[in-house]
Amino acid sequence: MKNHLRTFTLLAAMTALFLGVGYLIGGATGMLIAFVLAAGMNVFSYWNADKIVLSMYRATEVDASHPEPLVRTYVNDVLELAARANMPAPKVYVIDQDQPNAFATGRDPAHAAVAATRGLLGMLDRREIRGVMAHELAHVKHRDTLTMTITATIAGAIGMLANFAFLFGGRDEEGRPTGILGMLVMMIVAPMAAALVQMAISRGREYEADREGAEMAGDPQALASALQKIDAYARGGYFNADAERNPATAHMFIINPLAGSGTDNLFSTHPATENRVRALLKMGERLAVSRMRPSAVPLTGSRRPGPWS
Repeated sequence: MKNHLRTFTLLAAMTALFLGVGYLIGGATGMLIAFVLAAGMNVFSYWNADKIVLSMYRATEVDASHPEPLVRTYVNDVLELAARANMPAPKVYVIDQDQPNAFATGRDPAHAAVAATRGLLGMLDRREIRGVMAHELAHVKHRDTLTMTITATIAGAIGMLANFAFLFGGRDEEGRPTGILGMLVMMIVAPMAAALVQMAISRGREYEADREGAEMAGDPQALASALQKIDAYARGGYFNADAERNPATAHMFIINPLAGSGTDNLFSTHPATENRVRALLKMGERLAVSRMRPSAVPLTGSRRPGPWS
């Protein structure tokens, strides 16, 4: 019920922003058009947002029969973690990108999908990959994925609508554009307002998914280590062309694919990685082994050569 309330509040706020932009661009008529578009987008996004996001990143579905041992193990671990959490088996995808990252999508646990990049599969060890995917399954379990995918769709539409402000702005009797200053303000403020809504809620969801994912995998330290490695790579200057073309989807990933953030500031889509790591390490110290289901992968103190090293 709490998650449903948060979802309704977020979607109401995003829709209100969309209507406001429509009104400022085209008055009452613009608001009416924006309302029809928002209603249609909410319905369309509910059923198709996951497919849209997966296609944006050219994700490929994989299963346990995949020819690559690395991918087969990844799929089997995701399915085993889902079974541990008493969840329906999600569809599993791989994204052909060097940047290590992952996200979950889908309108509910019965229609969920998780995706990891080849960069993540190649850079992290098996324990760390399990920690990351447990985090993503926690989003699925809490039904965060519906909110995250619809938010990405509407936030992107608000930005697009604001960018078209000049085309649909009012004109005087001689056909000259009017309200140029207002249009400029809307082009800046509307996308920013939409981003603030998604960012504020996204950060809280990330902390909760970290906690739930660590419990699911039985290995808080592995997720903490994975977050540090993914964040370090993101800060290294890698340019993720797909993410840059679709910035409204940045909040869906476990680490912001656009740029790292040093603090939990107002404009960050994710909590600061060091804060997340600190919380996970404290969780590992606080929870006795007897109170947490142990990881299905043996804990090791040293890295071994090979694809899972």
